[in-house]
Amino acid sequence: MLGPTYFYVIIGGGLAGLQLARQLSRDVFFKGKKIAIIDSDFSVPIKTWCFWEKGTGKWDKLVSKSWKNGDFYAAEEKVDLNLSPYSYKMIKAADYHQQLKKELEESGDIVFITDEITEIDQVTLKAKGRNGNYGATHFFDSRVDPAYLESKKHTTIFQHFKGLEVTTKDPIFNPEVFTMMDYRIKYENATSFTYILPVSKNKALVEHTFFTPFLTEDKVYDDLLEKYFQKILKTDDYNIESTETGVIPMTDFPFEEENTLQITKIGTGGGWVKASTGYSFKNTEKRITRIIENIKSGNLPGENLINKRFRKYDAIFLDVLAQNNHKGEEIFSKFYSKNSPQDIFRYLDEETSIPEDLKIMFSLYSFDFIKSFFRKGI
Repeated sequence: MLGPTYFYVIIGGGLAGLQLARQLSRDVFFKGKKIAIIDSDFSVPIKTWCFWEKGTGKWDKLVSKSWKNGDFYAAEEKVDLNLSPYSYKMIKAADYHQQLKKELEESGDIVFITDEITEIDQVTLKAKGRNGNYGATHFFDSRVDPAYLESKKHTTIFQHFKGLEVTTKDPIFNPEVFTMMDYRIKYENATSFTYILPVSKNKALVEHTFFTPFLTEDKVYDDLLEKYFQKILKTDDYNIESTETGVIPMTDFPFEEENTLQITKIGTGGGWVKASTGYSFKNTEKRITRIIENIKSGNLPGENLINKRFRKYDAIFLDVLAQNNHKGEEIFSKFYSKNSPQDIFRYLDEETSIPEDLKIMFSLYSFDFIKSFFRKGI
């Protein structure tokens, strides 16, 4: 059975897959080109995406809350973060999926298929699934190659977390100020912190996050969150409205090297997660814009999606954090206390010059970074 043929097949209906399909469907250059989005499960996870940007943006209609000010807490230090002209914006995955699916279904050129793709045959140009085969001129593949877990050359740590969306009896939150990192309650000898997105005086997402080489049990998150509510927020009177959990690989593994004439890796599977932070939303937007430009210019879709200079910076940072995970608080304290939020955002957005990069690197300077520089062979 040959199965249906599409112009493009997008494997994965998550953040990257839906956004790529949306951009393709909105561009007249691709009008009439049939596109299939294939996923084994289109259910929407409970998830929150955050990002920073200047002024208004293309996703503002989906933004449920934004902030102009933030806080960073170390055990003995607080840093006030005035973000202007940036805003820190929050989008809920449910709103994102609902809106993009609605747009794509109305476009007429997008087909949603529930199936698990097991292989892409680059000779026959077929994506092989459990339920059928799907032909295309090009495949955009968000599946993550597990080889990164076995790589000795590259560094991987995990951003893993549990967040509670809570309502409280008393007005204990400041809805105008979010908490980027709070190290006052943390897991011993590891980089772990609390992250707070306050929606109102009585409602917030309170999340405990780890940047570690190891994963942990659910009870560990629960204990740390309970301590934070009791010792920092000074309350045990709250209702849990929803819970979100996740594990995000932070790695310098070169997923993009799997790109071929017929396949472009996207999303986490394409190395689009910022290795040193775990942020992915704006990176996805930028790389999809580049993919569209590449196709329209006659280039391979996956050409020049990754900035190799910043990949090297991330590799050093990850190695330092992997080798010295107990020093995370010290490293991030230097990062936020010795640099302005505006410079930090430009650096993380990979928009800085080499002299500006060096300024930030020197603010983090320690012998650990020198050792990692040589260990990574950069």
